[in-house]
Amino acid sequence: MSKKPTPDNSLDSGRRQLLKLAGATLAVGGLGLKIGQASAQQNFSQEDDVLDVVIIGAGLAGLTAARDLLQSGSQSFLVLEARDRVGGRTLNYDIGDGHISEVGGQWIGPGQTAVEDLARQLEVGTFEQFTEGRTVVMAGDGRMEIDLKGSFGTDMAVANKLSELSRDVPSGAPWKSPKATELDKLSVGEWLARQNIKPEDQPGWDSSLSLTGGVTTGKMGLLHYLSMINSANRDYEKLDSIKDSAQGIRFVGGSQILSTRMAEQLGDKVRLQCPVRKISDWNREVVTLNTDQGPVRARKVIVAIHPALCNQVQFEPALPRERAALQRAWPAHSPARKMAMVYSRPFWRKKGLNGHILMVDGPIIWAWDNSPPDGEIGIINAFISNANLPSDDEIAKRTLTEIFARAWGEEALSPLAFHDHDWRYDPWTITCVSAIPPGFWTTHGEALRPPCGNLFWSGTETADIWAGYMDGAVRAGHQSALQVLNALSRA
Repeated sequence: MSKKPTPDNSLDSGRRQLLKLAGATLAVGGLGLKIGQASAQQNFSQEDDVLDVVIIGAGLAGLTAARDLLQSGSQSFLVLEARDRVGGRTLNYDIGDGHISEVGGQWIGPGQTAVEDLARQLEVGTFEQFTEGRTVVMAGDGRMEIDLKGSFGTDMAVANKLSELSRDVPSGAPWKSPKATELDKLSVGEWLARQNIKPEDQPGWDSSLSLTGGVTTGKMGLLHYLSMINSANRDYEKLDSIKDSAQGIRFVGGSQILSTRMAEQLGDKVRLQCPVRKISDWNREVVTLNTDQGPVRARKVIVAIHPALCNQVQFEPALPRERAALQRAWPAHSPARKMAMVYSRPFWRKKGLNGHILMVDGPIIWAWDNSPPDGEIGIINAFISNANLPSDDEIAKRTLTEIFARAWGEEALSPLAFHDHDWRYDPWTITCVSAIPPGFWTTHGEALRPPCGNLFWSGTETADIWAGYMDGAVRAGHQSALQVLNALSRA
């Protein structure tokens, strides 16, 4: 369960309000997403109005917090989003004919109850990631088909060791582990090197860790990785497998639909193309936010953006030393690149293949069947290594279709469409996942969550469990809404 602040009467009152109204149907469903261009053209009023709350960031955390405030009865708030869309690190690519392919975060799994509950409330369906059949493993000119039974083929004896070690590493506060000093000295790669990993098992570990952290095993801190496993009920397979794991369930309509439906409910409470450049007087009763659409004043501010992205905001006065050091040290070097190849049908399934590819020393980190629930068309998504594939669309498409043809046959040479999304070119998404390096948590962990004056830190990175995942973002949104309701009640 997500950790809550120390209870008091005002917090209990806020929680009762949220629970009472959580099932209510908001009478704003027909507003649609007309907020984009309209709000971008309107500057804020220059009057002396002071809002109760401003939320920075219209990803899952920020929109969840805003939705909770609305359901608690609050009307005095705004959500400010720098992009021209909502959804943060979730993004749907429109393939056409009513089909989409996710180019950002897309999966949920066992134990991720916060995002499951949100999906039910928003009437968004789910379905299982397709895993039936054999996975193709490729190395050089070699190719083989293996039934990995919905996993990455990692050594279970080693995986069980990681699960056991994770029991002593709290998911929400890894720096509080009794073994924190010892474990935080090592990277996952250094630890794996001591386990005598078989050569045939190494590609599975490389793919698994690249998927989870966006970096090589040598850049992922062991303490951080164990805290992630702890989130998954202290079970490695629930974190870094495919079937029945954190990569096991998809959303009908794509993951961004959660954010677009929340934004529809919030209507003109969401302001797009409105980056916050400076935050002043965060240590006083009223905070001033300077944005591209003019100044905004509020009593409380929820900062629901990536910690490293906070470095692009000027704070006056400067933030406390510990918090500023955390933001400066937070890694921002793992932007993902994700492609979608579209076919008329998922032809690989009739060959007993599941559309998954694991590749050694090639441009594909992992490819999978990303077709819609009914398999009406065939879609292959893949995480791509920038170092091994040029950014030119035509070269990328030709290279990948040739690889797919080696994996599944000549039918792969005739795709209907191709889309390559490189997150490096999104200035508001400087990293997709947070691969926390060795030594980080024991140095900076204590500064992660405590508010600074009237600033409340949110976003998936602050979640007590499933930090870095969509579920963590939803939990962080709920938590920050309760925090500001409590603070406003005391004030």
